[in-house]
Amino acid sequence: MPDENAPSKPALSKKQVFARRLFSFVLLWTIILSALFSGNALISNYVFLLIMVLLSAAGLAEFYGMARKRGLVCFQYCGIAGGVLLMVGTFYHLIGKLGIANSPARVNDFETSFLILFVLGLCLRQFLARDISNGMIAISVTLFGLMYVPWLLNFIQKINFFRNVDGHYYLLYFVLITKFSDTGAYVVGSLIGRHKMIPRISPGKTWEGFGGAIFASTLASVLFVHFAQSKMPAMNLVHAVILGVVLSSAAVVGDLIESLFKREAGVKDSGHFFPGIGGILDLLDSLLFNAPIMYLYLRHVLRTP
Repeated sequence: MPDENAPSKPALSKKQVFARRLFSFVLLWTIILSALFSGNALISNYVFLLIMVLLSAAGLAEFYGMARKRGLVCFQYCGIAGGVLLMVGTFYHLIGKLGIANSPARVNDFETSFLILFVLGLCLRQFLARDISNGMIAISVTLFGLMYVPWLLNFIQKINFFRNVDGHYYLLYFVLITKFSDTGAYVVGSLIGRHKMIPRISPGKTWEGFGGAIFASTLASVLFVHFAQSKMPAMNLVHAVILGVVLSSAAVVGDLIESLFKREAGVKDSGHFFPGIGGILDLLDSLLFNAPIMYLYLRHVLRTP
């Protein structure tokens, strides 16, 4: 039996949590990017798919877990199964095994059709429920979870397999700029942060940290584009500055959104996938809304050939 008088382990400091989350993030994306740049299409594609599916399923499980702690009902297994199918279906469209290859419109049509069928499936699932008093809540929470995690993560796949360019470099760029936002916000906020942004949601976020996030991301963006411009058609200094500002701002907003969900659920971390650090969503929160922004900028502003 455990000794009740034994001293409990001291809680990790904010600095320790940040350092461990950063290490976990770097380790995760080192594995993904090593596979992508391995030169073997089979390894590159399917290791990437496997990790995307695992992140999607684990992230969804955490989201539905927070919803249940809030007292909200949902169809967890339907949502996770739907998220996996959405990720896999998009992957096979992007590599040309389904539909028409190099056609973003066909991929978007697939996702739209899938979401329509998913909503219909949730309604049919509710027909089987013994308690029909929470049908609207169950369907809404389950659908929102699918949209918040796998659907947003799907844009990472779309960046990686973007037509007529080496999407691996754009993906590497997007991940680095997003993480430099997190790092800049933490360092500057810890050193000189005084003015709270939204303390009722995230007491640690400051306007000084927000400025640090923009500065660090923009600087990293300019440097990356300078040294890798030959690998990133249509990118220049102007686009680098714009994306540095936009992606860093969206990263902070994404972090605040997850903080809002956690505060409502009454939890400190989204899950316990990484003991003492948090869950998958704690690592992905800043990426979720940045992925569609990067993809849409790549498609409609850069207009790569």
